[in-house]
Amino acid sequence: MKAKAEIEDTKNLYDYWGERLYRSVLDDSRIIINLASKEYSKCIEKYLSDKDKYITVTFCEQSGDDLLFLQNKKCTNCREMNTMRGLSRKLYLDLSVPTEEDQRSDQQRILEALSAEGVKEEVHIPVRMLRQLYPLLDRAGWKITVSLSWNGEKWELVDIESGDTARQHYGLAVDLGSTTVVVRLLDCNSGEILGEESCFNKQIQWGTDILSRIFFCKDDRKKLEEIRLATVESIIECMDKLDVKHPVSRKCLSMVVAGNTTMIHFLLGIDAFCVFYTPHAVHADRPGFQPAKDLDIPLNGYVYCYPAKSNYLGGDIISGMIETELYKKDGISVFFDIGTNGELVIGNKDFLLCGAGAAGPALEGGVVHTGMRADAGAVDSVRIRGGKIHVHVIGNSSGKISPKGICGSGIVDLIAELFLEGWIDIRGKFSPEKTNLIQKREGQLCIEYAPGLYFYQKDIDEFILTKAAAHIMVEIMLRESGLELNQADRFYVAGSFGKYVSVESAITIGMYPDMEREKMINAGNSSLEGAQKLLLNKELLADIDQILEEMTYIQFAEVDDFLEQMVAAQALPHTDYKKYPTVMEKLKKRQNICFY
Repeated sequence: MKAKAEIEDTKNLYDYWGERLYRSVLDDSRIIINLASKEYSKCIEKYLSDKDKYITVTFCEQSGDDLLFLQNKKCTNCREMNTMRGLSRKLYLDLSVPTEEDQRSDQQRILEALSAEGVKEEVHIPVRMLRQLYPLLDRAGWKITVSLSWNGEKWELVDIESGDTARQHYGLAVDLGSTTVVVRLLDCNSGEILGEESCFNKQIQWGTDILSRIFFCKDDRKKLEEIRLATVESIIECMDKLDVKHPVSRKCLSMVVAGNTTMIHFLLGIDAFCVFYTPHAVHADRPGFQPAKDLDIPLNGYVYCYPAKSNYLGGDIISGMIETELYKKDGISVFFDIGTNGELVIGNKDFLLCGAGAAGPALEGGVVHTGMRADAGAVDSVRIRGGKIHVHVIGNSSGKISPKGICGSGIVDLIAELFLEGWIDIRGKFSPEKTNLIQKREGQLCIEYAPGLYFYQKDIDEFILTKAAAHIMVEIMLRESGLELNQADRFYVAGSFGKYVSVESAITIGMYPDMEREKMINAGNSSLEGAQKLLLNKELLADIDQILEEMTYIQFAEVDDFLEQMVAAQALPHTDYKKYPTVMEKLKKRQNICFY
């Protein structure tokens, strides 16, 4: 039974669950709902004295309508109601004691008990577990809990405990980003999120950009091992943080990791120069399930790494497909994840067209004079009103933190505002006659966006290359698929950059297409969400194979008019201003400029 409700507290459950549920409400107004399977006909039971086993709901009347309100969303799963079928299983077994009449081996006794509990796939018991059977079984009175972890082909028994510990069943979902690593702890019985922690990827010490890290360890096994250990230590740091509130991370049975192709190579200790260098044939695109111990990750079970489609389109994007279910939908969807690389997928249940390219470190402030990551002291939002620049600083709720630099979302805002005010032109060049805030320093024009912090002409020029690359990815992909922008039903913006950047500002500078805003969906950290989904649902492994099979990869650089398109996209918002009608309206309101 899944603890997390998929409905709002005030939803009319009569409409949601049907008449059969309505008639089954008991006299004491308490019922049981299986929120994971939605099969109410099988899951309505009398309310028992052990309240921890079930979700409690209260029956009441409001405006003459019968409503059910969730009173307590948290529950502890009982075995008979557990519908989770993830990458791990934990089952309590009450084994029969050996007798003269029953001389089955301990191994066979466990395997047959697992089959009786519904485990139909093959189960492998490794020798390290066989060695524990005696005297553990005898001391436990033949009442044990076994932990199973899926290894890609069959279940592997990875732990045996005395008594009933089946409720203590945990797993980890990981977003292995080049800048930030995020680890989420889950109750694998209920699907409940117990905690989430993040830290900066320790690889950063060898370069904020991926290319620097690739060259650092190229053809050097010792340096590659340093990178690998830094990657693992980043994950373990997050696990340690989780243990402060929930000291169970080392008891987890499975881990799912989603990351780009380079990050997965580094996690596995594989040289990633192949990702960057022609012919771009990577060393491992489907690493699958690996024993956690082989990766020095302190778990008993297996680690699954999402597969990659190509050198630049990695497992984080495949995980995003699982989260958004783009591959199941009838309508056309666009999935866009932009960071150091830009990855794009267009399609539906009938086709998937994908491509990727380098977007550059500008989105993380990497090429800006005063650029920085989105950390305390970073300017993340900018507005120009009445000829004055107003900024928002991360972590400055108390008013005691001064701005230290500007991050990606702040850069997009700043360029958009400079353009709308007319302080930079369509080429992104400063117009010093428009304001005395524009000055000359170090031989080039710049503007002071915060006390002592300057944004230079070169910064704008570098960022325009990044935004142009983002624009042509969408434009070329739509053209190659034979589609028009207005045919897209949804435009998913994924990744940390997409989560925090202003959609309006991104459209203003031509980074995103000018389309109906209601179609634009913030997919958040779809990489992490997809990792969680798979952790809790083993059947999605077949969906991953389907996605990879259906994807057709487009090499942007091989498109005939790539350079021509790139040049056209370097204007603000674009050389063809008719592609951006809402931006033209904004310019008309701000500057009384009409392009029509």
